[in-house]
Amino acid sequence: MFEENQDEYYMKEAIKEAKKAEALNEVPIGAVLVIGDKIISRAHNLRESDQNALAHAELLAIDQACREIGSWRLEDSILYVTLEPCPMCSGAIILSRVKRVVYGAGDPKGGCAGTLMNLLADPRFNHQSEVTKGVLEEECSQLLSDFFRKLRERKKREKQEKKKSTLCDLQ
Repeated sequence: MFEENQDEYYMKEAIKEAKKAEALNEVPIGAVLVIGDKIISRAHNLRESDQNALAHAELLAIDQACREIGSWRLEDSILYVTLEPCPMCSGAIILSRVKRVVYGAGDPKGGCAGTLMNLLADPRFNHQSEVTKGVLEEECSQLLSDFFRKLRERKKREKQEKKKSTLCDLQ
């Protein structure tokens, strides 16, 4: 499989995971971890569902992959994720020795794979991961934009309904 097509194929799999998160009213972020030509693990955000700050798609995929292969070392793996990894996820990527990270949308508020900083390429760590950014970026970005637009609309509607309810109670 040609590498660019391979990256797009696996990013589409990560997007499927992101859509699962969205169906749960989670921020739509998905990840798949690949070794060779096989998806070893797949995951999506579950922070709200689990009420756990650690339930990021990347961490869940790394945890599942380690259990699947029986090792904490993921040296020959590629992690595909729809949003640029945050500092916590970047740390886990380094510590688990992921060889390469491919992400879709950049994260200007928390991206640590090149946007705010690049922890994954910092030579002071004992491991560095290759980074490929912007794979299916438009589709990944659109998922997030649509989610947050709908969330803002829903919150605005709820606020208006609460205001109406309060006015009715006063009458």
